[in-house]
Parts: sequence; C-alpha cells; structure tokens
Amino acid sequence: MEKASTPYQYIIKIMILCLVCSQIACKPSEGKKKSTQPNIIVILTDDQGWGDLSLNGNTQISTPNIDKLAENGTVVERFYVNSVCSPTRAEILTGRYHVRGGVYSTSEGGERLDLDETTIANIFKDNGYKTAAFGKWHSGTQAPYHPNTRGFDEYYGFTSGHWGNYFSPMLDHNGEIVNGKGFLPDDLTNHALDFIETNKDEPFFIYIPYNTPHSPMQVPDRWWNKFKDKDIAIDHRYKNEENIAFTKAAYALCENIDWNVGRINTKINDLHLEENTIIVYLSDNGPNSYRYNGELKGKKGHTDEGGVRVPFIIDWKGTIPSGKKIKQIAGSIDILPTLADLADIEVETEKPLDGISLKPLLTEEKPEWEDRYLVTYWKKNISLRNEQFMLDQDEKLFDLLKDPQQNTDISLQYPEQLKDMIAYKKHWVEHVLSELPEKDTRTNPVGYAGFKHTQLPARDASPHGNIKRSNRWPNDSFLTDWTSTKDSITWNVEVLESGNYEAVVYYTCSKENVGSTIQLSFDNQTVNTKITEPHNPPLVGFEKDRILREESYVKDFKPLNMGTIKLTKQENILTLKAINKAADSIMDFRLLTLKKIN
Repeated sequence: MEKASTPYQYIIKIMILCLVCSQIACKPSEGKKKSTQPNIIVILTDDQGWGDLSLNGNTQISTPNIDKLAENGTVVERFYVNSVCSPTRAEILTGRYHVRGGVYSTSEGGERLDLDETTIANIFKDNGYKTAAFGKWHSGTQAPYHPNTRGFDEYYGFTSGHWGNYFSPMLDHNGEIVNGKGFLPDDLTNHALDFIETNKDEPFFIYIPYNTPHSPMQVPDRWWNKFKDKDIAIDHRYKNEENIAFTKAAYALCENIDWNVGRINTKINDLHLEENTIIVYLSDNGPNSYRYNGELKGKKGHTDEGGVRVPFIIDWKGTIPSGKKIKQIAGSIDILPTLADLADIEVETEKPLDGISLKPLLTEEKPEWEDRYLVTYWKKNISLRNEQFMLDQDEKLFDLLKDPQQNTDISLQYPEQLKDMIAYKKHWVEHVLSELPEKDTRTNPVGYAGFKHTQLPARDASPHGNIKRSNRWPNDSFLTDWTSTKDSITWNVEVLESGNYEAVVYYTCSKENVGSTIQLSFDNQTVNTKITEPHNPPLVGFEKDRILREESYVKDFKPLNMGTIKLTKQENILTLKAINKAADSIMDFRLLTLKKIN
C-alpha cells in the first residue's frame, strides 16, 4: 500500500505538474510555422495564351508541373484579364479597373499606376507579411512608382514593358543597376527561391511576373532543341495565319516556365510549407501570336475571348479542393480581394474595389453567387460579359455557354439582353472610364525621400533635333543619331527633395567619335563631362533570337559618371546635351541615373 503524501510533498507535486503543463503549452509544435497566415505566391506569365498549356488540350506542348498544380488545386475555367500587359498588372495590384488608376498605355508614362492607389503588396505588408516581386513590373520606374515604394520589400527584375535581352541582362535590384545571371526566367526563379528559404518562418507574399513568352523570342538550347525540328501539327482557327517558328519558340518558352513552376513547387514541398502556401498561376493577356487557343477568337490586343480569357489556377493544399473546376466568370480585379479574404485580412482602402472575393466559389460546395458583369477595355474597345452572354466591341451579342468561339451573333434573338448590356456599357463609360484624365500631367519624380536611386531611361525621355529612337516601340529602346550640339534629350521631372545628386549616363561611342563634352542641366545648375573612353559593342539579339524581332535590339551600355549636380525641389525640364562635338556623332544613350548624395 502506497504511503500517503504529506501536505508539503503534495504542494511540491502540484508545483511540478503546473510547471510541466506550462512548458508544454508554450512550446511550439515541431515543423509548424509560428504564423497561421498563409504564404502567397502569385505567378504571372507574359503573353501566354489559354491554349499554351497541355491541360487545356494543346497536344504539342508538355506542362506537367502546371497541370499538376491544376490537379491539386482549383481551376477557374473562365477567367478574364485585360488584352495587354500593364492594364492587367494594375488590376491585379489594386483590385480595381486599370483606368481608375491612370493606366492608359504600355509605355512613355502611360503604364504608371497612380500614387493614391493602394496595392496588394501594401495590404499584405501592413498585415505582417514579407513582400517581394521578381520580374517585369511595368507599373512605373521612378520612385514612388517603383515597386520598392509600392509595398514590396524586395525587388529584382526590370520595370519596363519588355526587355531586349534575356541572357544576363542589365536589371534593377532595389533601385540599383545590376547584371543578371543566366537566362532571365531562371534567374528570377532563383531569387524567389532564395526569398522563400530566407522567410520560411514568417508569412510572405511573392509576386513573380515572368517576362516570357513575350518577345523577343530568346530561349536556351535546352528548351529550343525539342521544338526546332518538330512538326507542329495541330489544327486551329488561325492555322493559315500562324508563324510556325514563332509558335515553336513560344512553346519552348512555356515549357521553361513550367520547369520553373516545378522548382517553386519543389521548394515549397521540401520546406513542408504546402499546407500553408497559396499558389496562384495566370497570364496577363491572350497569346502574342496566332496559334492554338482552343478556337477562341482573337489574340493579344483584342477584347474578344482569345485576347482576354486566360488560364487561372489556385492551389492551397487542405483548404482549396483538388480538381475543382469553377464555371462562374472571374477576373484580374478579383485577385486582391480573394487573396486577402483567404488570408483573413480585412481590406481597407480609400478607394472602393471593383473586384469581389472568390472565396465562396473556392471553398463552398454550393455557394450563393449573383450574376454580374465584367468589363474589358483597351484603346476605345470595350467588351463585357456575364455568366452567359458577351457584348463585343461592335455591340454584337454572343452566348458564351453555347458559342465560346463567338461564331453567331444572337442580338436579334435576345433584344432585351442586348439593350441591358449596352446600357451597362454606357454606365461604365460614364462612371468608370471617365476617371481616366484626358491628359497625363504626371511628371517623372526625382529624389523620393528614403530612396536613393532614380532611373531616367531613354524610354521616358523626349528626343530633340536629329536624335531618334532605336525602335518605334519605346520600352527597351535607346536614343541614337545624336549628331549636333543643337540636339538634346529632355525629361519633365519633379525634384521631390533638394540636394546634390550624382549623375551617371549609360552610353556607347565609337573610337572615332570619342572626345565630345556632354552637359546635364536643371534650372541654373549644370555638370559637364568629356567622353574619353570608347565603348562600341555590337547589338545583341541577332545570335540569340529564334525569329526576327520587332522590338529594338540592345547592346551593352557603359556607365559614365558625370559628377554631381545640385537639384532644387521644383518641377522643371532636365536636359542632356552636347556643348562640343569631337567628330561625326556624340554618343548613343540608354539611361541616366541620379543618386542623392546629400
């Protein structure tokens, strides 16, 4: 028979028991994240069509990792974005139609997102997330338009609308100019994987806007060799208009994307984060050429189905059902409210959202869901859709449930539906499109507080005199044919903070033309420097492009430190010109950077 405990021994036992219980309660579970907030990874491809995935019936391409993402997650079968790049990005970032945020073009400042807009990165950062973007930004270059000043802690990529070289190119890392390492989509993925590894123990929001399969069609041999001699034998609506070489390069680039998606999936699984990570996959618009796209009408730049319907996959193991297919329409404006809702974050913005949360569709078996209209707008062309009908840019009516190919105009059969959609279109123009100013009065900001670097590329400059762009597409162009001291390059800038700024120009100049003196001036302040070193590299792209490009060829531009110029807080014209000319030409110009010294 056990001996009875004394009162003193009893008290000691109780104290020990309490101590053990408290240690168990306070000890974190092994292998679990401290945070219950889900990680989020948004993967956005550039110019990839709905039909550029094997899961959507393309027998010429293999995308097993993306297909597996769809198998493990949920697919929104009718997901709509804009018909070109920067508008879709603006809608993803804000949950609002792009015209509300001042986006009206894809270059020369029209791609910028107004500064009074709240971004998805702002929201998640304010709720304790580590945020990063790796890739094509295309929403503004100079801070505070820069991604680091729109809510992203980390940025690596290019802020332009497209890039001219995909192999170790000049890139932007948190505002500073750096050289990339290897094939660009692979490099972007490497940075994303490092960020995941570094931040695995706290919630992160990662935005990966890849640059492919946007042209120029540069792709490593590893991916190209499969397609270069392959017979692309697939019938489709635009077979007679297809550029087979372009299609082959696009498919090779899409398979490279799939490989990188697989690398991301593997990293998440290796870190045992799959049950606490949401992965979203989509494209920014329709395909950038006529190729297989499920018989949908149109391509990039068109507001028809082929231009704006894209793949959309969302995976969250254990929370979002596997293999589910959502029939209801959804769009880019829905991404922000959906992800915030899934993360249990209350969205508080000064401006109302146009998008709605898709969480009921994703997580409930029989959700209550009201029909609604989604609008796509680009360059005066408007189309709108509800669950069944579409009104195209010519105000023809189609039944998308029976006729997703838009073959038969049913306006006469459904006059009331036609009338209702035309009325909604008019209302949208009057109340949404009207928010887009007729004239863009925004300047190029310089010297944003807390951000040292300002980039003023040729894309954002105005050339005068003989100077011209290297290509009609400004995004990755440079300025050339600078032959006179009467020629100049200007920017309309707004200096936000007075101070001394180190000015660096990126130039090329042949040995025969070395010796000219260039001058940078603002208000009454100037800084001069002489070009003393030749730098005349060849254009890049001829040896790496799989087909002839439409965009500008590029080359390696050399930085030249001009010295320090004093800039006072004001709006004025910043001018780069030559005050003497040594020979036939001054130089070719790519970029001016200004770094605040004090």
